[in-house]
Amino acid sequence: MIDLFARPLGALVELIYNFVKGIGFDAKLISAYAISIIISTIILKFILLPLTLKQTRSMKKMQELQPKIKELQKKYKNDQQTLNTKMMELYKENNVNPFGGCFPILIQFPIIIGFFNVLRQPVKYIFGSEAVYEAINKSFFWISNLKDPDQWALPVIAAVTTYLQSKLMNTSGGNPQAEATQRTMTLVFPVMIFVFSRSFPAGLALYWVVSNIFQIVQQLIINRSVAQVKEESN
Repeated sequence: MIDLFARPLGALVELIYNFVKGIGFDAKLISAYAISIIISTIILKFILLPLTLKQTRSMKKMQELQPKIKELQKKYKNDQQTLNTKMMELYKENNVNPFGGCFPILIQFPIIIGFFNVLRQPVKYIFGSEAVYEAINKSFFWISNLKDPDQWALPVIAAVTTYLQSKLMNTSGGNPQAEATQRTMTLVFPVMIFVFSRSFPAGLALYWVVSNIFQIVQQLIINRSVAQVKEESN
């Protein structure tokens, strides 16, 4: 199953690597391999952008319905069957799928895991030969070899960008329990990413940082657009 996604993604990285290498861009500080990881990550994020936007819109709609959902929960707290019926009616009236935020994640997940495996096993999915892979330049600024873990700088950047991304993604909708869970995840997840980044090849951490930066910029644009719409409607 992993190969179903990893093979074409590996071919994409190989195509970009050959292009970058072909035009002579393989500097000592930033290798063609590092550039191919960065460009491939950005392309992948653009491919997944429609799903990400759909997920964001679904979460925003659910947030907007939170006050009405709370009213129903308070009104029918002793009648679970009626509460479920009224909730479904509310979703239908507002054209909201309560699971709409989950489906795009489920679709994206195998693609992301596939790309993760491509960068973890570049010989298998990109270069096809251990000798070829060992011979290429794998540098990225202070990192001499992207196949080795970076112990501090890149893991710290990965953790910080993960934290910023989590702060921008407010999915609690005013629910106290959801807010508490989100606060915990906002603090715990970056720490996990820092620990993992120190163990995995630096190329994976580079992918994660580029992906986070893309997501942060995207979320800032979305938040600004939502704010403008609210101002115009008031």
